[in-house]
Amino acid sequence: MDFVHLHVHSQYSILDGAASVEGLVEKAVNYGMKSLALTDHGNMFGIKLFFDLCRKKKIKPLMGVEAYLAEKGISVKSGKEDYSGHHLILIAKNASGYKNLLRLCTIAATEGFYQKPRIDRNLLEQYGEGLIVSSACLGGEIPQKILANDFEGAERAIQWYKSLFGNDFYLEIMRHFSEDPEMNRKVYDEQVIVNPYLIDAAKRHNIKLIATNDVHFINKEDADAHDLLICLNTGKDLNDPNRLHYTKQEYFKSPDEMAEIFADVPEAITNTLEMADKVEEFNLNSDPIMPYFAIPASFSSLEQYKSNYSENDLITEFGKEKYDKLPGNYLEKLRIKQEADYLLHITMEGARQRYGDPIPHEVAERINFEIDTIKTMGFPGYFLIVHDFVKFARDNGVLVGPGRGSAAGSAVAFCNGITDVDPIEHDLLFERFLNPDRISMPDVDIDFDDDGRQSVLNYVTEKYGKNNVAQIVTFGTMAAKLAIRDVARVLGLPLNEADRLTKILPEQHARLANAYNLITEGEKRLGSIEKVIDECGREITIARRNGNDSDVGMFETRRILAQEIVDARNKKDDIRLKTIQFACTLEGSVRQTAVHACGVLIGRDPLINNIPLMPSKESTLLCTQYDGHFVESVGLLKMDFLGLKTLSILRETLQNIKDRHGIDIDLKKIPFDDPEVFALFSRGETTGIFQFESEGMKTHLKNLRPTRFGDLVAMNALYRPGPMDYIPNFINRKNGREKIAYDHPIMEKYLEPTYGVTVYQEQVMLLSRALALFTRGESDSLRKAMGKKIESMMKEMKDKFVSGCHRNPEFMNGCLTISKNPDELIDKIWKDWESFAKYAFNKSHSVCYAYLAYQTAYLKAHYPAEFMAACMSRNLSDIKEISKLMEECRRMRIKVLGPDVNESFNKFMVNKNGNIRFGMVAVKNVGTNAVNDIVSERKKNGPYTNIFNFVERVNLNSVNKKNMEALAYSGAFDGFEEVTRPQYFLTAPNESGSFIENLISYGNAMQSKKFSSHNLFGDSIEIETKKPGIPTQVPVLATEWLNHEKAHIGLYISAHPLDAFAFELKHMKLVPLSDLKDLNKFALKVNFKIAGLISSAESKVGKTGREYGRITIEDYTDSFTLGVYGDDFLNYNKFFQPGQCVVIDMSIVEGYQNQEERRTKISGMTWMNSVKDTYFKAIELSMDIDSVDDSFTENFNRIVRKCKGKIFLSVRFEDSEKQIQVKAQSKSLRVELNNEFVDFVENSNYFTNVKLY
Repeated sequence: MDFVHLHVHSQYSILDGAASVEGLVEKAVNYGMKSLALTDHGNMFGIKLFFDLCRKKKIKPLMGVEAYLAEKGISVKSGKEDYSGHHLILIAKNASGYKNLLRLCTIAATEGFYQKPRIDRNLLEQYGEGLIVSSACLGGEIPQKILANDFEGAERAIQWYKSLFGNDFYLEIMRHFSEDPEMNRKVYDEQVIVNPYLIDAAKRHNIKLIATNDVHFINKEDADAHDLLICLNTGKDLNDPNRLHYTKQEYFKSPDEMAEIFADVPEAITNTLEMADKVEEFNLNSDPIMPYFAIPASFSSLEQYKSNYSENDLITEFGKEKYDKLPGNYLEKLRIKQEADYLLHITMEGARQRYGDPIPHEVAERINFEIDTIKTMGFPGYFLIVHDFVKFARDNGVLVGPGRGSAAGSAVAFCNGITDVDPIEHDLLFERFLNPDRISMPDVDIDFDDDGRQSVLNYVTEKYGKNNVAQIVTFGTMAAKLAIRDVARVLGLPLNEADRLTKILPEQHARLANAYNLITEGEKRLGSIEKVIDECGREITIARRNGNDSDVGMFETRRILAQEIVDARNKKDDIRLKTIQFACTLEGSVRQTAVHACGVLIGRDPLINNIPLMPSKESTLLCTQYDGHFVESVGLLKMDFLGLKTLSILRETLQNIKDRHGIDIDLKKIPFDDPEVFALFSRGETTGIFQFESEGMKTHLKNLRPTRFGDLVAMNALYRPGPMDYIPNFINRKNGREKIAYDHPIMEKYLEPTYGVTVYQEQVMLLSRALALFTRGESDSLRKAMGKKIESMMKEMKDKFVSGCHRNPEFMNGCLTISKNPDELIDKIWKDWESFAKYAFNKSHSVCYAYLAYQTAYLKAHYPAEFMAACMSRNLSDIKEISKLMEECRRMRIKVLGPDVNESFNKFMVNKNGNIRFGMVAVKNVGTNAVNDIVSERKKNGPYTNIFNFVERVNLNSVNKKNMEALAYSGAFDGFEEVTRPQYFLTAPNESGSFIENLISYGNAMQSKKFSSHNLFGDSIEIETKKPGIPTQVPVLATEWLNHEKAHIGLYISAHPLDAFAFELKHMKLVPLSDLKDLNKFALKVNFKIAGLISSAESKVGKTGREYGRITIEDYTDSFTLGVYGDDFLNYNKFFQPGQCVVIDMSIVEGYQNQEERRTKISGMTWMNSVKDTYFKAIELSMDIDSVDDSFTENFNRIVRKCKGKIFLSVRFEDSEKQIQVKAQSKSLRVELNNEFVDFVENSNYFTNVKLY
């Protein structure tokens, strides 16, 4: 029996459909169906994907939607009946119907939205042409009226739809008999009422019936997972009796199942075929629909070109084959000619500025080649559009990036200011960007500074029209950990158990990937689940060996879940088992929509003609309903307008330099051979430097010691995606520790800049031309085949490479010269390239990144304070990043001062002494308005002289009590020395309320006095306002106020609790917490020490009833959280006291469940304040013998007698001239390392070195 499903939901019926589009199409193919519909709720999110997959599988796509019809019209947005409206199935019959479907779905989302996107009858009358319509499920208008016994209303509705859609209107029947009586009562029993009426009405009105199943999931066994999805959608628990239920019959039934269910109305089955046959095959894909760029009238008009160039002229210029391939008619191709000529004109103008006049022959030749390629591919308008908005950005002070990706290989882009990287100087290839042998849309991604990006977007929107510009939708899916959390909540798995399940998964690349089913299938195949666990271990080893991180994460996840299944079975924990099972099913389900961070569409005509749109919360622009992967294939121009924080940092740095030094720096004119910049890279001092910040990169830079820009380009390419295995060779060859060798003499020219190491894709492309005589297009096809591992193309390319090398006399003669067998050498080169291609990087991209990195490094090297202030200003909301940057400032000996109402601005700034002052906006509970008023008043009338003067002058409506308290806690009033931080919160004698409250009252009174100091007749009246008393200072713990400071600023600035232990920390052998980021680099079971402040601690009870805990400890470099279990918890939980400083003895050991993982193990804890007495046994002081005099002897003897203790003391006397050292040690003389003794040792200037043992 043949049948077509005409009412089908995918996961794009968000949190209602549990079927992937891929799964639906595959199921239809397996059942031998010739057609399939997709009708998601109120949207077309999945339609383009559905269309592509159906075309690929050679079945007819029936593209539709289950619309919501507002009974009173879309303008009515009140009352329960208008919440969503009645359901109605709409399917595009032809291209015209598809266009109308686009309009209806867009209007529903933009104008008709009220809880759901809605249409109405007026819209159907306006845009109903080319649509096939059916009455939908029980939620449809006609079934609802039948159930309400409104038979007259049902008849009117049937007649209205029949009159509008004629034979393209169908009545839809469903039968969802359930084994659950409650479900039968809610659904099937109502279907039993509705269906006979519809069957009878079909006969009375000569309307055809269709049988549907309202598909929401694919397989019968997916019903429970779908049930969970509905709970997530409605926010209900699985055991909630009042929640929405489905019958569990809404799966993708076979034709035979459907025929059996509707055996009494067989025409309802056969009519589905007739309805599908009505749908015409039409194509959603289109040639590029480029917006027309307005060529200046001063250059030419299209009419002039029409007079000057006939179609035969164009055919001659373009070439017949290329002319015929271009889309459109003669006039459209003439426009391409005009655009290309204008592009050449402005390119040559730019080339004169870039290269000088006359333009070098090599440059002119390159430009002409590129223009010809751009023209014959039909893309000159694209370049003109990009050039136009980039020019707008530059002209309006927006910082634009140097380029990104393969577009940097275009000399045309460089000459027009689209990019700032010279492709000829850096050997970048245009065909890496546009391959003349393979027509594809160009893709230029443009970086703008964060602040300026929106202004460029506004310009584009205004120029091309709001209806012609849109942003692009993205779909948030359930990742592994989110799927587990969501399913656990619905099933009622305890929160701590759900947390545990997510935390044992790999930190990176965790993928459930249908693990539950694969584990149970493997158990049957192998005989036990333990063998499945062992098999996963072997797969992990293979994946690690191949460098496949994604597979490592997948198999690690599967192994962990298999172990959990074993444990859950043993403990009869069914909820945990179901959590794992259903999470594996639901992983990847679409959970919500969002807006792409940078993707923008620009259309020639209103976008609604080509793509469905909807509003978004994130933007005033409309947003597509199709994912960005599909918008270009429908012919639309997609560009990425990226906001890059690094550019914002550069812009802020340049402003800081101008504010402090009064000079303007032009980053395009800085020297790219600056020794100080390369020295900075060579020292690995690259914190804050774009793309060069990681610890691994810093280590490689120190070893490499770069001396030219090309070294940075190569290092960026080698490190970012790999091949990292080549890094040691590159470094050793650069520094002469390894011989530079080439497989063939031809290769030297192309590999010499990278010391004989193949680093870039472009090198392979150039070598394929030189060795095997590949064309430009063929060399790019080789790159694509290798990079994407296209086996069929690889085989074809290898054959060409072999024959090409043999046809190349230079290659063959070179083999003779170096005495190598040509076939063996060809095979070696090819295998090397295959291995390299796994990680090969785009040189164009790497040059752009290195260019930006060099600019940031230049500013850091020459204007360090201004640069670091900008870095911190652009990370105001990221306390961890601020902490890292402050640590870098300490290393650079740049002081970072706390906020100050007399010096701070909104952001971080550099003061006249070269120190960085904290920005007040970064203070918690201090708003932007308050800061603006404080700064504005200070600029207008000068610094605040004291706290009373401050409240007399500032706007106390914006600078309220909450702001004042935050400013006091953060130290912003510390410049008013007459009041300390604690005093702001105390009460003065004979007064009530805190000092801050009294200050605000006083300030309000003084400000009121300005407006009420004259009587009715203009006479001056003296109104005395008494200043509030300053509370008496009381002793307070310094750490208490430091904690307040951290609470409001996010970190310690004026001091740190660890400062009290500076002497101990300096002389203990400690591992900084920043080193614990990668536990794998530590040897197993080797003890070491860490020390720091406990910032948080918690104790919990595990499933076994035993307590365990976690503590987070922080030092000057980072923070780290340690888990403490079993006996360790019993032994050390007394130290779980936030705010206390501790020393911890620990080691790295194997993971509990995965021996390849690493965890920490505590072996001892000590209070930091006892370290002086317990950790150190002896102290050795070194001093120059010439410093010994009577004064020293007197002071030394005095302090030693006064500070008697248990620490052995020795003094090493040194004579640097004679290179003699004498050590003096007393067996009886011992000291205590108290503050007085430490102060004498650290600050007396007698001692050249101090060692503690």
